[in-house]
Parts: sequence; structure tokens; C-alpha cells
Amino acid sequence: MTTSGVPFRKGHGTGNEFILVSGLDGYFADPKSVTPIIAQNLCNRDHGLGADGVLRVARASEFEVDDAQYFMDYTNADGSISATCGNGLRVFARYLVEAGLENRGQFTIGTRAGTVTVAISETDTDFTNIAMTMGHVSLGPMNVTVETETGSWPAVGIAGMNNHAVSVVDDIVSAGSLADIPTALPAGTYPDGVNFEFIQEKSPTHIAIRTHERGVGETLSCGSGACAAAYVHATSNHLNDPWTVQVDVLGGTVYVDSDTDGILTLRGPAVFVAEGTIEPSLLQSK
Repeated sequence: MTTSGVPFRKGHGTGNEFILVSGLDGYFADPKSVTPIIAQNLCNRDHGLGADGVLRVARASEFEVDDAQYFMDYTNADGSISATCGNGLRVFARYLVEAGLENRGQFTIGTRAGTVTVAISETDTDFTNIAMTMGHVSLGPMNVTVETETGSWPAVGIAGMNNHAVSVVDDIVSAGSLADIPTALPAGTYPDGVNFEFIQEKSPTHIAIRTHERGVGETLSCGSGACAAAYVHATSNHLNDPWTVQVDVLGGTVYVDSDTDGILTLRGPAVFVAEGTIEPSLLQSK
């Protein structure tokens, strides 16, 4: 495998940044090409391209998925594998359309958390309202407490796209810097780690959140976290299906819709900011 001239694109969904590479041919066609070290190299903000994760475009057949053409093979900035990423899916979907691999309208994308349906309107020329069906969520571990360097809060465990521990606070700034990984108690509740969300209510249909993502740290946005937070907020405010909650993340605004069957859809923008070729030294696994 040659490491010269390997292309990439860099994009974000409300500030959640990703390096996108094609696994359809070339260097990243190897299913094992995004090693933990290479993901760390690419995402390094001081010596690499800088991102929260790597999106590898793969054929769905590579993962034995038969209800989609393409699969989002997602790796966190620390090299760990994540089941899915709502913001990453929007960036991934925009790439598929712009590359001519999918047409506007509805299409599906495979993920480790299952196949999702994407909707991109013909009139959404700037890709500002990409809709992603995220599926159902359910209550996870109960009686969880989240601790940061500035305090502790009761949390609601949410299972679904990813695991989340969601805490309601008076002011999301009061949760502290989130530079350190919050602690979920009792110990061992999430042996594989968990994403943390802190909610501040603006109105019964409007919240602001901060997120600490497993394997990444505090991010400007988290799509599955926005869904988990909106679900907790809607439930506590006794909103009846269908409902929509506006979610202000640090990097912008997304919307979470619940239909009459409780299926969640995430809507928001996807933006590409750069493209080029990867410096070969970033593709070294040692």
C-alpha cells in the first residue's frame, strides 16, 4: 500500500469535526487501515489534521450489511471504535451525495448500531437541514451519579445509538471544564465507558447541552447525545409524541423530532472546510 497522495476531506456537524477518507479504493480500502495509532495521528490537533474522529467510507457488504450501499466505519480520536455518530452521519451523507454515490431524497447508511435512513431535500442546497433517523432509545442503568471536579448530579442512563448518562443542571457552565473525564457512580456501571450530557432547560421544547464523549473528551456537539438529552427532557416535561426539541450545542443548533412511534430523527447541518492529501508520516502505525 502506498502512502503518497492519500486524499482526505475535513468536515463538521455543528462543530463536531471529522476526517473523512474513502475506503472504496486506494490506501484505506484495507478494512484494517484505520489503526488506533493512525486515527490518533490524523485527529491530533497539534501535529495532525485535528478532529474528533475518522469517518471511513466503506461498502456495506464489507460489514455484511444488506440494507444499505455504504457503511460509516467510525473511529474515535483516541483510536477506539464507536457504534455510530449522529453528527458524523450528516457529514458522511453529504459526502455520498456530493461524490455522486447517492442521490438526494432518502437513502440508507450502515453503522455498527444498525442501518439509518437519511433525508436530504432537493431544496436544501447548502446541506443545512439533513435529517437522520436515529431510532428508538430506552432507559439504561438507573440510580447513576455523575461527578466532575466541580460537583455531582443524578443522571438518567440512556441506551440506544450509544450509551449516555444525562444530568440536568441549573447552568451547563457549572458542570466545570470537562477537561477531565467525569465519573459515573457506582463504579463499574459502564465498563466500556459512556458519553456524558449536561442539560440546561430553556423552555419545555428548548435545551442547551454540553457533552463529554467517550474516547474524545468535551466536544462542541454530539448527535446521539443531543437525541439522548432531548429524550430525557421531553420525558420529564411530559411531551406527547410527536414532539420537537431544539438543542443548542456549543457548536450551533440541531433539532430532535420524535414521531408517533417514538422514533427519533436528528436534523442539522453538515459543512466541509478542507480537503487535500495526507502527509505520509501520519499514516505510520509506529
